[in-house]
Amino acid sequence: MNLWLRLLILLLSSPFRSRLTAPLAVSRLNFRVLPNDIDSNLHMTNGRYWTIFDLGRLDLVFRMGLGRVAWRSKWAPIVSGGTIQFRRELKPFQRFVLETRLAGWVGTRIIMEQRVLVGDEEKVATRALLITGIYDRRHRRFVSTDQMMEAIGAPSVPSPELSKAAQALLAAEVAMKED
Repeated sequence: MNLWLRLLILLLSSPFRSRLTAPLAVSRLNFRVLPNDIDSNLHMTNGRYWTIFDLGRLDLVFRMGLGRVAWRSKWAPIVSGGTIQFRRELKPFQRFVLETRLAGWVGTRIIMEQRVLVGDEEKVATRALLITGIYDRRHRRFVSTDQMMEAIGAPSVPSPELSKAAQALLAAEVAMKED
């Protein structure tokens, strides 16, 4: 992560923001496209989205109470794959909102959806789906979603139905492991 100032602001402000109720809460962070976010086409560079998405996932993890549990249990949030779709460009100094949520889960795999919203109508500028999980470094295995929810005091509820895109992403992960 090379957004140290944004990370520092997130870490300092997170304890003062409301707690998010797992598993269906949505993290919303406000940003502005800065000069170091743009490329030669004078819009936010593709790679910067992934880095800013890190901040959204951290916000969700901290505000759901998973950060403290992960630290004590030696758990590490891991991203194993993702896909992104760009719909609208972000111009220099443009404001945007980053939404991050759990879209569903299967076993130890958690599908996260991250969306960049722009304008008063909050139109989707970018949407990403990521396969994530919580890795237990002590026991060298991934933590089940039920175990994670129990550790943060959240109810163990069934996953929302996975979208076709989420199912395709999971299938792609399996196929890539076979190659």
